[in-house]
Amino acid sequence: MKYSYLLFDADDTLFDFPRASARAFSIMCSLHNIPDTPEVYHIYHQINLELWAAFDRGEVSKEFVTLERYVRFLQAIGSNEDPVQCNDDYLSALGEGVYPLPHAEEVCRTLVERGHRLYIVTNAVASVQRSRLRGSVFARLITDAFISEDAGASKPDPAYYDYVRRCLPEMTAKNCLVIGDSLATDIRGANNAGLPCCWFNPGNIPRPADLRIDYEIADLRQLLRIV
Repeated sequence: MKYSYLLFDADDTLFDFPRASARAFSIMCSLHNIPDTPEVYHIYHQINLELWAAFDRGEVSKEFVTLERYVRFLQAIGSNEDPVQCNDDYLSALGEGVYPLPHAEEVCRTLVERGHRLYIVTNAVASVQRSRLRGSVFARLITDAFISEDAGASKPDPAYYDYVRRCLPEMTAKNCLVIGDSLATDIRGANNAGLPCCWFNPGNIPRPADLRIDYEIADLRQLLRIV
C-alpha cells in the first residue's frame, strides 16, 4: 500500500456543494420572503465567492465571511431581513444537504476495504460539516474529520497540517496523500506542508506553473490506480 493515510477535501471533492448550496438558499428564501430566482441567487453566489476568496488569501476570518455575505447580499437586493437569521437558516439547511459526487461512495468503500484510513480535511463551517457527515454515506467510511475551526488555522496555512500531524503522529510525507479540488487551499496547502497531493480536476483546468501536483485525476475512480 503506497498511501495508507488519505486526506480528502469535502466540498467539490466528495460532496456536491453547489447542489447543496442552491437547495439551502432556496429554503432560506422561502423563510424570508426573498425571491428565489436565478438572478437573485447569482447575486448571492458572486458575493459569497468574493468573500471566500478573501478568506483563502488570509484576509478575513470564516466568521466574517459567513455573516458578511448576507449583510452585502441583503443590501444588494434592498431587503430589510435580518442577515444573522438568514445566515443561520441557510447554514441549518446546508447541513442537511448531503449529495455525494459521482463515484465518491464506491471509491471510498473500496479504499476502506483495501485498508486505507480516510480523513476529511476542510475549511468548512464546523457545525455544517459535522451534520453533513453524520447524515451521509461516508459516516462509516471516514475515520475522522479535521476542521479548521478546531485546528486554529485553515488550509493552506502549514499550521493547519501541523495540527493534523499532531492528531495523526504516525502519518508522514511518505504514507499520506492529500486529495482535493482547490488549487488555492488543497494543493497549495499540501505544497506548504510538504505533503504529496492529488488534484481532483473534473473540469480539466490547465495546470498552474507555480504548484507541485503529484497526481491529477478527472474521475474519482482514477484514484484507485494511484494509492
